[in-house]
Amino acid sequence: MKRFALALPWAILAVAATFPSAAAAFSLPAAAPDCEASEGYAAAFGGRRTFTLLPSDLEAIKAALPHDPAVSAAYRDLIARADKALAAKPASVMDKRRIPVSGDRHDYVSLARYWWPNPANPKDAYVRRDGDTNPEIETNRFDRAALSRMTRDADTLALAYYYSGEPKYADGAARVIRTWFLDPATAMNPHMNYAQAVPGISEGRPEGVLDGASFIAVIDAAGLIAPSGTLTPAEVAALENWFVRYVDWMLESPNGKAEGEASNNHGLWYDAQVARFALFARKPDIARKIVAAFPKARIERQIDPSGALPAELGRTRSFHYSLYALGAAYTLADSAACLGVDLYRAEEKGRSLRKATDHVAAFRGRAAEWPYEEIGWPAETLDELLVRADSVWGPGVYPRAASGDLLLRYRIP
Repeated sequence: MKRFALALPWAILAVAATFPSAAAAFSLPAAAPDCEASEGYAAAFGGRRTFTLLPSDLEAIKAALPHDPAVSAAYRDLIARADKALAAKPASVMDKRRIPVSGDRHDYVSLARYWWPNPANPKDAYVRRDGDTNPEIETNRFDRAALSRMTRDADTLALAYYYSGEPKYADGAARVIRTWFLDPATAMNPHMNYAQAVPGISEGRPEGVLDGASFIAVIDAAGLIAPSGTLTPAEVAALENWFVRYVDWMLESPNGKAEGEASNNHGLWYDAQVARFALFARKPDIARKIVAAFPKARIERQIDPSGALPAELGRTRSFHYSLYALGAAYTLADSAACLGVDLYRAEEKGRSLRKATDHVAAFRGRAAEWPYEEIGWPAETLDELLVRADSVWGPGVYPRAASGDLLLRYRIP
């Protein structure tokens, strides 16, 4: 990891070199929550080392459980899903039917979402149909469905443990994490060399780095179950080391470097992942490089003066991908807060996350007025983003609706 500075994508390095004062320019106020670099919120949260889930929010929600009907209903649904996850065999990369070209079943394999067999010649290379998901990606030939289930189960079980105090849910979450990352018989190798493959074109693409964004939730899940001790100190250290190696791969591999150069939502999610994984892996200097570069490398270059994200607007799901890109930026801003930097309020040449949020928020309930193509209006996704936004700039700044799991993650005034 001593080579991390040389391995960061050239655009990030160039910007970081010309903008060394990012942390000083956007320092958090003294009253900010106590997120302490690689320790996250552990000191303020009874040893629970989270990076997104705020102790103040979860503690208030837990206190509201007995008398808030909506929160109580969300909790009952959570427990039902947790019980189902407890009864299931933990997901693993060993579950897939397809053997990677490497011959090692421990290597993760997935299929690109919008690529399909060529109707003119089914034996020819796949062709792209933007916005049209090929259902083959969720089959057991690949690892995508197993990854989604692993993330969902770890997150669900960890939240169930926090709110219920029942050790069985912590045990279940630890079993899920242990199976995917730590058990030599079932663990995934720490790379995405064969992710988002396109038959006839590539066995794995830079875009496959995006699949790893699912791991962000697992990090907070591991933090939530910390008081139970079900993941031993040795296992936590091994999990951190898995992410050390994964960050190395993201910084040094051809696919990782290429994804870091992307100028759309992929580049934003690359930054969000590297920063969060580096914090968890106790490599905060890597995260600081990403955070310092972000205002010029991403805010200035990927948000226009109106608040729109031009790189997302040519898609068939332009509004969805605008929200998706902002979700990545928020995740990076959450990591930046742990380094004392406020990216939520950073501004470059009149561009900012707040302006980009205002831009999409203006179309809530006005889908017909969105001037670009959108094949399926993501109203619920917009509300989810605005719940996150209101927790930063609110309360009450953005109209939004919240239900289900959101009520167990964010305190809704």
